[in-house]
Amino acid sequence: MKENRFFPEIHGNFGFGVMRLPMNNGAVDHEEFSKMADAFIAAGFNYFDTAHGYHGGQSEIAFRECVAKRYDRSEFLITDKLTAPYFHSEADIRPFFEQQLEWCGVDYFDFYLMHAQDHTNYEKFQRCKAYETALALKQEGKIRHLGISFHDKADVLDRILTEHPEVEVVQIQFNYVDYESATVESRKVYEVCENHGKPVLVMEPVKGGSLVNLPDEADRVFRALNGGSNASYAIRFAASFPNMAVVLSGMSNMAQVEDNLSAMKDFEPLNDVEMDAVRKVCEIFNSMNLIPCTSCRYCVEESSCPKGIRIPDLFSALNAHEAFHNWNTEYYYNNALIGEGHGRARDCIRCGKCEKVCPQHLPIRELLPVVSRVFDK
Repeated sequence: MKENRFFPEIHGNFGFGVMRLPMNNGAVDHEEFSKMADAFIAAGFNYFDTAHGYHGGQSEIAFRECVAKRYDRSEFLITDKLTAPYFHSEADIRPFFEQQLEWCGVDYFDFYLMHAQDHTNYEKFQRCKAYETALALKQEGKIRHLGISFHDKADVLDRILTEHPEVEVVQIQFNYVDYESATVESRKVYEVCENHGKPVLVMEPVKGGSLVNLPDEADRVFRALNGGSNASYAIRFAASFPNMAVVLSGMSNMAQVEDNLSAMKDFEPLNDVEMDAVRKVCEIFNSMNLIPCTSCRYCVEESSCPKGIRIPDLFSALNAHEAFHNWNTEYYYNNALIGEGHGRARDCIRCGKCEKVCPQHLPIRELLPVVSRVFDK
């Protein structure tokens, strides 16, 4: 395993995103997560990433029970984040931070990120002196490295890094479909990080799973290589850029862990033939009219949709309908409605709460009627 050239304490260049964990009756399956974490650490990796909003507050506690309590502190690194809904003033930040340390079962964070920075969130973080508070916590030894996670245009990131040169690392959404996206601007955002000399942490390398189960035409491109899985090409694509410190993957089962480890334990950048295959797959995706939702579920867990609409699940059903034309896409749509209080796409009252927290800045109020026209018959 190659040494991480940006942060020597990080083993390799692959991280475990504690965001899409195995679930059992609405709760994180601690037994399964423990096995997955064991395999990850046994392979030589040590970087974990969480946030309080993941799994409705269960992610940090699951990390404590399955990793922090079971391993010596020297055997793992943990990144947590300050998220906008959980503070309203400067005075709120320290108590929330201390609670996060308790939830995670540690007395310091290796990395602490100002979460989901965009032009709106950033103003709140500025007003509440969040960066200043985090820097003070770093000086006290409770944070080893200060960074941000980012969801906006390149010019907004340039402004943030210019105004806060103390930021050491930037977490961005980066995958081959979003590389030239006019919405996500992965390439332009990455180039801003390069210009400011900031190493990059990658989130959504497989775009919420969208780059795993590919349309048949795209799948055939990668199968012709007689090599790895679709996920492996996506993760290796992100890791192939020189300024990448860590590529994160949110893993939900042991099969995903094993597949990702096989691709990243002895990491090699994509070669010319593989990069050409990626370009062909991008052309196929660009010919489709799919909703670029990553299923981060912020719109569900942080906006509290008054109609209980499971927005990512409905978008996933529509994308499957458009990309795969499967007979059972209506089944998946109806399955997303199971449970008390879950609305159909047609039930949207256009309040806009979901759009305010969407990292992809999707026009959700305009897209739900499209979903409704397909499925709400």
